[in-house]
Amino acid sequence: MNYEFHFKSRYIILYLSKFTCVIGVWLLDTSFVTSLPAIRGIQAKQEYYVVMFPLKLIPRLLSESEEDYLPPEYRAQRIINKSRIPDIASYILNNPNDYCFSSITVSLDGDMEFIPFSNEPQYKDIGKLFISLDSKLLINDGQHRKAAIEEALKVSPELGDETISVVIFKDIGLKRAQQMFADLNRHAVNTTTSIGILYDHRDQLANITKQIVSDIPLLERYTDKEKVSLPKFSPRIFTLNQIFNTNSRLINKKKGQPISGQEQEFLRQFWTLLTDSINEWKLVMKKELSPVELRANYIVAHGIFLEAIGIVGGFLFQNYPSEWKTFVKKLTLVDWSKSNKESWMGRAFSPTGRINKNSQTIQLTANMIKMNLNLPLTSDELELEKFLQVGDV
Repeated sequence: MNYEFHFKSRYIILYLSKFTCVIGVWLLDTSFVTSLPAIRGIQAKQEYYVVMFPLKLIPRLLSESEEDYLPPEYRAQRIINKSRIPDIASYILNNPNDYCFSSITVSLDGDMEFIPFSNEPQYKDIGKLFISLDSKLLINDGQHRKAAIEEALKVSPELGDETISVVIFKDIGLKRAQQMFADLNRHAVNTTTSIGILYDHRDQLANITKQIVSDIPLLERYTDKEKVSLPKFSPRIFTLNQIFNTNSRLINKKKGQPISGQEQEFLRQFWTLLTDSINEWKLVMKKELSPVELRANYIVAHGIFLEAIGIVGGFLFQNYPSEWKTFVKKLTLVDWSKSNKESWMGRAFSPTGRINKNSQTIQLTANMIKMNLNLPLTSDELELEKFLQVGDV
């Protein structure tokens, strides 16, 4: 990529391209300019430009904003969340061969001029963008990407020759810049956790979760791989993120952490045995009970059960490594129906019959499962039971 720096206030540029010879007249009222290969586009009747910035130029050309010190009504961007930067930087450094970034969008406050390589219709929007070096660039979208790139370059300077696309708009004032920020984020919707797990091929926990779902017929047939919660009349029973969360509890591992072969084998065996030990799940598999009926009448159709069983299974894995299968098989004797209010009301569901899932009710549900299996409660679990008895939970 060729970057040209010129020292003159008014001059004529003569340059050759493989398309044609063009003479352009440059009329910037500034002493220094830089030129970048660019593509010109039109949005809302206004020109904008796409250029490729080497990563090593990002810290210099997109300098730190002073907006963080201004009240929000005088800013055109949110305050940067510095806690996000290490994660994004680690993403670049840990995946040097297949990281991927979308464009950074900026508004340029200063003089710029686009000169096409050719006036032929098919080439008129390909050319060079000349920008005065005293211009200011405001990041409308991508400030965390920019900061993470800076951090990654400190560790791996060789990344500096790689590029990121930058979309440049003409800055026409604070009001427009604020509107751009609002518009760029207006329709931004985060992907669901389930989709994130489904499309993540680096994380070991995500991969073993997908493999288990694929290998076990009940899970393969009745797991929604896109949603994070199921509507009342859904034909599914589980969501991918629920099974992922259960696995996380079973082996006490989080996303990104390595998983041993022993842990992977435990997860496979646990799910195989679990799906064979919940009678209601087997009835659904035989078409004798519908997922809708299961969801309406039993707690085993809800995420609170899956996370609670993850706690119980994790306890078994740590404390009964050679006996855990015996306990899991006993789950076939447990009454999972909502009509069993003595066991599950105040734990898995509220007096109104509504499933009540939070950290305390998940633990209380796990406690009851452990009591059904004649497993001992920990001191913390016993303390939570005391609060339940006096009605403080």
